[in-house]
Amino acid sequence: MRIFAAIMTQEEKTQIEERIVDVLKTVYDPEIPVNIYDLGMIYKIDVQEDSSVELEMTFTAPNCPAADYILEDVRTKVESLDGVKGANVNLVFEPAWDQSMMSEEARVELGFD
Repeated sequence: MRIFAAIMTQEEKTQIEERIVDVLKTVYDPEIPVNIYDLGMIYKIDVQEDSSVELEMTFTAPNCPAADYILEDVRTKVESLDGVKGANVNLVFEPAWDQSMMSEEARVELGFD
């Protein structure tokens, strides 16, 4: 008996990516009143064929005291989504984060505009 692996369509990947963005908007650095997605801390969301997710993210400062908490919150929330088999969150510092990576809403919220 053969079991065929279902190939995920681009539409299915896009829907999962949209749900991931929605859940990332519920993750906050405890010191900043704006979510990590709008802060521009998420560099890459890659939904794999096997329904696992590869994420690349950074912090506003390399020595962020809440780093472990935030990384675990991201991984836990992404893995809780329907259609996601697992999540690998990679912490990167290239390119270095700066204020230009924030959404317009985040800049207004933090008084940068």
